[in-house]
Amino acid sequence: MMIRAKNLTRQFNQKGRRNAVINAVTDVDISVEQGEIVGFLGPNGAGKTTTLRMLTTLLRPTSGEALVAGCDLMRDPRGVRRKIGYVAQGNGTSPESTVAEELELQGRLYRLPRTAARHRAAQLAEELELTGLERRLAKTLSGGQRRRLDLALGLIHTPQLVFLDEPTTGLDPQSRTNLWDHIRRLRAEKGTTVFLTTHYLDEADELCDRILVMDNGRLIAEGTPDSLKANISGDSVTVGATVEGIQATMGIVERIPGAHAVSASHEHVRFRVRGAHAALPALLRALDSAGVSTTSLLVTRPTLDDVFFSLTGRTLRDDENSIPSHETPGPEQGRSRAAP
Repeated sequence: MMIRAKNLTRQFNQKGRRNAVINAVTDVDISVEQGEIVGFLGPNGAGKTTTLRMLTTLLRPTSGEALVAGCDLMRDPRGVRRKIGYVAQGNGTSPESTVAEELELQGRLYRLPRTAARHRAAQLAEELELTGLERRLAKTLSGGQRRRLDLALGLIHTPQLVFLDEPTTGLDPQSRTNLWDHIRRLRAEKGTTVFLTTHYLDEADELCDRILVMDNGRLIAEGTPDSLKANISGDSVTVGATVEGIQATMGIVERIPGAHAVSASHEHVRFRVRGAHAALPALLRALDSAGVSTTSLLVTRPTLDDVFFSLTGRTLRDDENSIPSHETPGPEQGRSRAAP
């Protein structure tokens, strides 16, 4: 078990109000197995940043307990830092340093001998497609190159567990896809456990074995992407029909076992049903028998967007630029560096 947290709680004193307390995270239990890629989702202000900062020793829990990479979070934070990698949201590099200087310095901060640090830097440069960029200043790199350098800094000491905070924010689609491939290889080739936060639901769906959803300081759901989507109330079906056939289509749809959320416009009837593939043959036969001319038929499987909306009543990217004061990143969040 790479992460085992129980009743993890963090409270903040509310500014300007004596004895006023904000419960940012309340009684959170998290379990992550070795070799898993786990996504941690939640809108801003939900408490996920606070949780991440606690698990990476940047913020001390008010109460609760956790083992991270085999080390006690409260009693041995130094041990935790030795065994984890952390890639923060912001760029963690010095703009006036070269790629090679950044990597070697990070290795030295983790007590690697100079020769070993240089060897590891060269190895990561090759693995993360930074070869040939070693003499480039960090400020001259593209967004995708800088993010790969951030990832290399978090991996310099070969950690068992890597925390990635919004790893692909601001990247173009090709750079995002390339970084996904690197993350997959971390697990496939090194057995690395990855715990990531993201605002991109397609990213969570594509990468993650399991997903944890947090809202209002508590975990409200967890499971594989497929299991979470299966809990949504069915596939969405849209039947196109002529204006004259809409009422007849409505009547037929309402008799389908399990059909719900039925609505109609002047050209379409929409509804949800579990296992649309099983319900559609009977629907089409009934429409044909009633002489209804269908103009289109669209079936949409539930997405993680649907999951998130059903759980929280909002989309993941709602109010993403609004961060409550207790969630404001501290200065250490913008840096990948963390000497043990």
